[in-house]
Amino acid sequence: MSDFVAVTDADLERARHDPEFRRKLLTASFERLIARLEAMSDAPATPDSPEAQQGREGLDLAVKLANILQRDGGKDDERAA
Repeated sequence: MSDFVAVTDADLERARHDPEFRRKLLTASFERLIARLEAMSDAPATPDSPEAQQGREGLDLAVKLANILQRDGGKDDERAA
């Protein structure tokens, strides 16, 4: 899939100081992750396959991103940036 968008060091620095930009960055990442997980669900994998492991890791990350977004848009979470 070619929808990878690199986050630059400049983006990360800006996200540390600009809550609105941080929220946009987190939201865009979350939306891309959900889209990728939806695409992965169209191709079933065996439970212990690398694809299944990737799906579980993606779901874990999606939950973490959703939690950050729910907490004041990630304003106080420097690790998110």
